[in-house]
Amino acid sequence: MDKLKLHTPDLIAENIEKLAALFPNCVTEARSEEGKLTRAVDFDQLRQELSTSIVDGPRERYHLDWPGRREAMLAANAPIARTLRPCREESVDFDATRNLFIEGDNLDALKLLQETYLNRVKMIYIDPPYNTGKDLLYDDDFAEDASAYLVRSNQRDNAGNRLVANTEGNGRFHSDWLTMLYPRLRVARNLLREDGVLFVSIDDSEAPNLRKVCDEIFGEVNFVATIVNTNNPKGRSDDKFIATAHEYVFVIAKNINELRLGGFDAEEHITKRYNKTDETGRLYREIDLRKTGDGDRREDRPHMFYYFYHEPTVGSLRSSREQSSLPGEIEIIPLRDDKSDGRWRWGFDTAQKQMSELIARYMPNRGIWGVFEKDYLDGRPLVKSTSSWAFKDVNSERGSEQFIELGFKKEVFPRPKPLGTLDRVLRLGSNVDGDDLVLDFFAGSATTAHALLVLNAEDGGRRHYIMVQLPEACDETSEAYKAGYKTIAEIAKERIRRAGAKIKAESALTRPNLDVGFRVLKLDTSNMKDVYYAPDAITQSDLLAHLDNIREDRTTEDLLFQVLVDWGVDLALSIATEALAGKTVFFVDGNALAACFDTDITEDLVKELAKRKPLRAVFRDSSYGSDSVKINVEQIFKLLSPGTEIKSL
Repeated sequence: MDKLKLHTPDLIAENIEKLAALFPNCVTEARSEEGKLTRAVDFDQLRQELSTSIVDGPRERYHLDWPGRREAMLAANAPIARTLRPCREESVDFDATRNLFIEGDNLDALKLLQETYLNRVKMIYIDPPYNTGKDLLYDDDFAEDASAYLVRSNQRDNAGNRLVANTEGNGRFHSDWLTMLYPRLRVARNLLREDGVLFVSIDDSEAPNLRKVCDEIFGEVNFVATIVNTNNPKGRSDDKFIATAHEYVFVIAKNINELRLGGFDAEEHITKRYNKTDETGRLYREIDLRKTGDGDRREDRPHMFYYFYHEPTVGSLRSSREQSSLPGEIEIIPLRDDKSDGRWRWGFDTAQKQMSELIARYMPNRGIWGVFEKDYLDGRPLVKSTSSWAFKDVNSERGSEQFIELGFKKEVFPRPKPLGTLDRVLRLGSNVDGDDLVLDFFAGSATTAHALLVLNAEDGGRRHYIMVQLPEACDETSEAYKAGYKTIAEIAKERIRRAGAKIKAESALTRPNLDVGFRVLKLDTSNMKDVYYAPDAITQSDLLAHLDNIREDRTTEDLLFQVLVDWGVDLALSIATEALAGKTVFFVDGNALAACFDTDITEDLVKELAKRKPLRAVFRDSSYGSDSVKINVEQIFKLLSPGTEIKSL
């Protein structure tokens, strides 16, 4: 029976395998510092394979480089042996919700999510530290080889000491920021769907470097736009020369050929133009059917020149390719301002089909009759976003006001993002009629989750989210700490609780089934003891102490979620428990996975479980009642449920 590996994929090993398939002569053997033989890449040979000329020494080339780049690449690829532990008491509607809140280091969290959510995330929004000289950065110490990192990553706790100050006097000011962000974007890209999109808020401090990093990771061709977000119209008064009134939102596609962005409802300055009402009460505006601007001459598109005939007394309107007026009719042609023949915007066939949407009207300022299209407000498509947002709802002050409206003091979390900014990002990057997954791995005060719930309540969407936030410690002298919040993650979770309750109450009649819950998962060391990962380090005298390879402080539900992570099962699926043959069995999403971690498992239980024909089944390696039961498990499943995949923990 196979065992679960219980650590994230070793991307370096996988990349070497891919290289070996393409260039077998570039993969060789080398001795590690410990004297062990390992597979390695002959980079000199690989460079020659990828060159059209003889490679001799380093060559100048266009690329992004900084001190710490190699460590950042190792950080992106190195495997980790960690897990996600469920926390029911801090969750809301744990068993039914599809939303996740992960508390812990976001790089480790992203790596754990790879197995389950590879190519499944529709939209990512992040608001990383801006590196203004006052921000805290993640302290990623990867100056070691992958095997050493694997050992250390299994031991390291999840405290807020992962953060270090990156002050103005730091000699690696930009380098530290790049080293922090690069591996996170590398892993995040793997999670995006082919039609997925990344939004990143940033200011002038690191905007140029962020653009270069995104171009390298996603490809320059996939850079969509830079949106100038005017979030402080008055400007920052403490700026020395020019009062900064904006920040940026970068928009990057996973695959620009697959990207389809949404849009916005028409703004007030557009809707007020719809000042006419038809007989059914629908609002519309009139748009001249005559083509104006470039290409407006008759000879430019001869087939789009034809005649309209209007009878004013009865209000009739018809079109004709020929001059054939009837008594009482007025002939209307598209005349340019210089009185020469122009052309229409619609072809003749379209005009014939949509004649009910056209009206004839005399234009006193031009002294002629014209034909106008009725452009209805309720049929108007969404407005494409511009690259400049100067709307009231993206103002930073609104973010604080919305935070206070939930009952928080303003000082608990300074400068939360306004809902308007996230609302616009969500409308662009997600679909109302889809089942889109949204990820924010710099969650902060969880404005993204709040905005998503508001939007779902408004348009009936089924979007769901994964928020990731480090339990960054609040200063003991801060208002947040005095209010009872020890970490930023605690503030974020409480905001989602309050926002969810408010939105649920306000939309009880219109959206009775709105999901405002979230399942809290906390990043922690593996559930497995050290012997699981380093059996060679255990001496014979220690064997009895390690008969059970699972840490004593872990629950069966902890074990279940480590199995879900390792097997790539959706972490938001429903979980039910049943008693079979006197033992507790977890059933995930009905029959997607069955797991039992009780001791003294019998053949009766195995037979009962096999009769259910689950897709996957997992047991605790040390929990079988006897060696014969352990041996017979696979045979029982082969007989009763041959399609079940079985593993042990």
